Parts: sequence; structure tokens; C-alpha cells
Amino acid sequence: MLTIHADSRGHALVVQGELIADVGQLADLAAAHPRARVREWPGILTPGLINLHGNELLEQAYHPDPREADLLGTAPLTGKALDALDMDDARWGASARRGLQRMLAHGTVRVACEELRNPAVRDALHRSRLAMGRLGRPGGTPALDPYASGLPVEFAEPREQHSAARFAFFDVRDEAELAARGAGTCVATVVDGRLVYRRR
Repeated sequence: MLTIHADSRGHALVVQGELIADVGQLADLAAAHPRARVREWPGILTPGLINLHGNELLEQAYHPDPREADLLGTAPLTGKALDALDMDDARWGASARRGLQRMLAHGTVRVACEELRNPAVRDALHRSRLAMGRLGRPGGTPALDPYASGLPVEFAEPREQHSAARFAFFDVRDEAELAARGAGTCVATVVDGRLVYRRR
């Protein structure tokens, strides 16, 4: 089944399976693929973001379960707050899955990591299909929103015909507003053709 994803400027992609089948303006693509499902999103279409702090956010931080919010809050826990928790592999795996979902909610389509030591975290990242390698520590401040890291923001590879269907939509007018307001403006994230995050 073909799906056309389009932003408010009319920029659009045709997705077939895990790949981008066509790129262009919504009107042209809808005419060329009349049976395709059309999803129109507010804001702008981007290749999606790379979060450079995979090790720090997945192996050196705990992402509380919403049921723990009254006790632990909602922000990632690090340092002494993390040391105070009774962590086992099951809890690390669940934390990593929540952390990855929260990255997807910020338009992340790639997570850069050195080799992960915790097998539960490694398995969660492998299943997410977001992993990419990195060499050394990137500096900056680990953050779910790459715009809050203090580093230049990196986008994933350009969206082209026959490339992997990975991209994100942000509810802003343009790239300048995205930089000013940050990745919390994400409304949808697609990874390998699957809609993995949609703001409700």
C-alpha cells in the first residue's frame, strides 16, 4: 500500500514499505498515485533528527514510568538520583524503551552510540532500528531534544527516491522557527515506513 505524507507547504513523500517511492509536491504525487492514502501534517517535513547522546540517555539515565511520576518525576534521572534506584536488566530495558519513545516524540530517527554494555538496553535499541555508530563522546548536554544539547543539530540523510523512509514533521512555519522552538514541536515521526510517533 502506498502512503503519501505531506506538510503544510505541500512538500510530500510517497512511502511504499520501508522505502521512499517518490518525492515531490502533494498535488503532483496525488495525481501520479491516485490510490495512495494521503496523510497531511501541520508544519514542515524534515529528514528527522540524530540524537548524538545514545549512551548517555540510554545507559546512564533512567526514564521513569508514568506510574512513577509522583515519586520520581518525568525527567530522566542521572547521577545520585539514578544511583539510588534498584536497577536490574528488566528495569533498564523498560527505561530504554521509554527513552527511545520519547526521542521519537522529538523527531529523532537515528540514535548515535558507542557500543552499549547493558544487554537489555542494547536489545531495546536494536529492536527500535534507530541505532547508528559514533566515535567518542560528542560533548554538549545529553537531552531528548537535540536542540537543547548545546551542539549543532544534525539531521539524518536527505530524503530521496529509493532511500529509507525515515522522516519527521514539526509544527512550525520553517526551519528557523524549529531551531527557536525546538524538537518538542514534533507531530509525527516515521521510521522505515512505519508511523512510530503521532502527537495526540
